[in-house]
Amino acid sequence: MNPIVVENLTKSYRRVKALQGVSFSVRKGETYALLGPNGAGKTTTIEILEGYRKADGGTARVLDMDPASGGRRLREKIGIVLQATALEPELNVRETVRAFARLYPSAIPVDEAIELVDLAHARGKRVKALSGGQQRRLEIALGVVGSPEVLFLDEPTTGLDPDARRKIWDLVRSLNDAGKTILLSSHYMEEVEVLAHRLSILVDGKIRAEGSPLELQGQFGARATISFKIQGNGQEIIYPYGVRDKVREHQGWTYLAVDDPTPALNELTAWAMRHGFGLQHLTVNRPTLEDIYLQLTAKPQPETR
Repeated sequence: MNPIVVENLTKSYRRVKALQGVSFSVRKGETYALLGPNGAGKTTTIEILEGYRKADGGTARVLDMDPASGGRRLREKIGIVLQATALEPELNVRETVRAFARLYPSAIPVDEAIELVDLAHARGKRVKALSGGQQRRLEIALGVVGSPEVLFLDEPTTGLDPDARRKIWDLVRSLNDAGKTILLSSHYMEEVEVLAHRLSILVDGKIRAEGSPLELQGQFGARATISFKIQGNGQEIIYPYGVRDKVREHQGWTYLAVDDPTPALNELTAWAMRHGFGLQHLTVNRPTLEDIYLQLTAKPQPETR
């Protein structure tokens, strides 16, 4: 049994259908990202899995328990990092982590949790005196101190500088290596590409796409764009026949959109060498995960008259 299993999940708020038959599962030791714009059903799905909301239909299982009735037995085995957490401002970092550690039967040592998020230098600092980034790292420490089997991370690196963000990424990878299962929500597409083994993109309460970042890039972003500037030699530029109908020129750049760039590159470079042209700044780009996300979540534009 996978640690997280969701089957045909439905949820409505009066007339608004927040979830319309959502199904996915997360494997042990995997980071699974749940993406979607505001109102797509992402937060509702996560809150049902955390036990904060009840579904109208379908099933949700976390560690083979119903989150709505798992109670303490489930909560001792999961960790939750919310977008923001209200903490006691007068407690210091170590006191805060220690208070949370006491809630779990298999908590890791308090100082170890603090060191995992690079807060050892601030362990005696009061919460109210922490910077925004330090407080975010403290919230992550509270999520991992119980040594959870399943960890829910909601925008975990918001407010962190690049160095701190990468340290949290390293922590997430180490948790996966230790067999921990992670459900991630993030608006940083780079973060998702780095951390997620698989992901779902929700739109209007339905999953529009699911797979690994590479699988989605192959499915929705197969076409590659070859771009370059031609260094001429006075000859008229007549592109080779095999790519001629794919050429688009703009402000001195030449662009070609192709399914497989290898044959096109072979033909272009051979043509350029044969005629004495230079292909300056030659690059090959495929749509990024962010491009695919924007493509799938874009709202149709109203027709103009």
